[in-house]
Amino acid sequence: MNTSTTHGAGVQSAVTVRDAVIDLLRRLRITSVFANPGSTELPMFRDFPDDFRYVLGLQEAVVVGMADGYAQASGHAALVNLHSAAGVGNAMGNLFTAYKNQTPLIVTAGQQARSILPFDPFLSSNEATELPKPYVKWSIEPSRAADVPLALARAYHVAMQEPRGPVFVSIPVDDWDQPAHSVEPTQVSTEVRPDPHALQQLGAALDACRRPAFVVGASVDRAGAWEGVVALAERHHARVFVAPMSARCSFPENHRLFAGFLPAMREKIVAALAGHDVIVALGAPAFTYHVEGCGPHVPEGAALFQLTEDPSVAAWIPTGSSVVGNLRLGIADLLARPAPTSRELPLPRAARPRAAPTPLMSVAFALQTLAEVRDAADIVVEEAPSSRPVMQDYLPITKTGTFYTMASGGLGYGMPAAVGVALARPGERVIGLIGDGSSMYSIQALYSAARWNLPITFVILNNSRYAALQEFAPVFGFAKTDPVQGTDLPGLDFVALGAGMGCKGTRVADPALLKNVLTAALASREPAVVEVIVA
Repeated sequence: MNTSTTHGAGVQSAVTVRDAVIDLLRRLRITSVFANPGSTELPMFRDFPDDFRYVLGLQEAVVVGMADGYAQASGHAALVNLHSAAGVGNAMGNLFTAYKNQTPLIVTAGQQARSILPFDPFLSSNEATELPKPYVKWSIEPSRAADVPLALARAYHVAMQEPRGPVFVSIPVDDWDQPAHSVEPTQVSTEVRPDPHALQQLGAALDACRRPAFVVGASVDRAGAWEGVVALAERHHARVFVAPMSARCSFPENHRLFAGFLPAMREKIVAALAGHDVIVALGAPAFTYHVEGCGPHVPEGAALFQLTEDPSVAAWIPTGSSVVGNLRLGIADLLARPAPTSRELPLPRAARPRAAPTPLMSVAFALQTLAEVRDAADIVVEEAPSSRPVMQDYLPITKTGTFYTMASGGLGYGMPAAVGVALARPGERVIGLIGDGSSMYSIQALYSAARWNLPITFVILNNSRYAALQEFAPVFGFAKTDPVQGTDLPGLDFVALGAGMGCKGTRVADPALLKNVLTAALASREPAVVEVIVA
C-alpha cells in the first residue's frame, strides 16, 4: 500500500504559520519551491531555510511547467508559489495541462491582508478559490491564519490521491507571522485496489478470447505498471497500441508486440483495432477523440474493457465495462491468475523505411539522427505537435520514465517541464524536443536551465510556421493551397535567444553536420540549444 504523511493538529506551544508550514513541507520531503516572486508572497520567504531551494521561473506559466516536470519525474507532489490573481491567471494554461497530466501540485498564491480585503485593495483576488477552477482538485482560502498549515496538509493528500492532480491554497499576506500549531504526521493511502469481481470478469474475457489488443495510456507509466503490462501482453500474446494523445510512454516501442499509435479519430481507431475480439484499455480513456466522428466506438463483435484509476473517466465509457483502481495493483492481480492457454503470436509491426538526407532536411531524418546518437536512458520531453507522428516512427522510446509530453494540447509546457525533469533526476541527460512555435510560449525556461546548469539539450525543430494548424486546416474546409492566417513564423533566431539567457547554441541546416552537432551537445553536460532547420 502506498501511503503519504501528515495531519493531526499538534498540541505544542504556538509557533508562527511560517514555522509550521516549513516544518510540514520538510516532513513531506517538499524542499523545492517553484515560484515567481510577488509582494503578497514575500513574507513566506523571510528567513528562507538553507535546506530549501527556490527555483525561479521568469513567468508563471514557466513556474508551473517546471513544477509539473519535477513532480512527474520524481513521482511526488511539488510546491508552486504564484502571485495573487494576475499570477494565477498567467499560470492557467500550464495549470490546465497539469490537471490533464494528473500531476500532483500544491499551488499556493498570495492574497492581500485580511484587514483590508473588505475594501477591494490593489492586488487582491476577489474570488481567489474560484479562479483556478475547474482545473484543480480542491481549492481553499483558510478562514483563519492558524488553519493554513492544516489546509496545506489536506492539499497534499488530495493532490497525491489517485487520480492525482493540482490543488490550490490562497494565503493572505498577513497570515505568515500569526501564531499556529505544528502539524504532525499521519498516513493516508493513495492507491485503491480494483474490485476483485470486476477484475475476474476482465481476466476471464482475456483468457477466452482469440485475438486480444491492449491500448495503453499514461497512467501505466505513472503508476509504475510498465513491467507488469509487458508481462501481461506477453502472457496473452496481445498486440499493444498506444492510446490517442498519451502523455507518457507505457510500453517499449521496439517490442515484438508493439502495434503502434492510435489516432484521435473514432473511425480510424475502429479500423486499427479491427479483427480483435477483446480490447482492454489500460490507464487510458477509451477513447480520446479530437474531431467529430460517427459509427461504433469499437469493431463489430469486440468487447471493450477499461482499467483506470479515474472514476470520472470510467463514467463516460461509451460501451463495455470499466474497472476502477490503481493500475499497478490491478495488473498484478491479473498476472496472479492461472496462465491461459497459449495462443498464436500476432504478426510484428512493419519496420519503417530509413529517412534519407535531403538538401532541405526532413523532420524524419532529424529525429532518426537523434535516435541514433541518444542513449535509450536519456529522457525526452516533447512539445512538437506537428512532428509527433514522425517522432513516433523515428524516435522510439524503449524505457519506462523516459518520455513526457502534455496531455492537454496546450502549448508552453515542454521547455519548462524539461527543466523540472532535470532537477528531479540529477545526473540524467534530458532532451527537450520542441517545435519553433511551441518554444515561444515559454522560452524563458532557458534562463532557469542556465541558472541551474542543467544537462538539457533543447532540440528546436524550426520550420518557420505553426505547422500543426496548417496541416489540420483541411479538416475544417480549407483547400490545401489556402493560406491560414497567423501561422507563418519567419525570422526567429533561437541561437540568439538562447545566448541571451545563458545557453550556448548551434544552428544546423545541413544533414551531414547534424550527427556531430547533436553528439557534441549531448556530451557537454551543460544546457544547449540546437536549432534544426527542417522542411
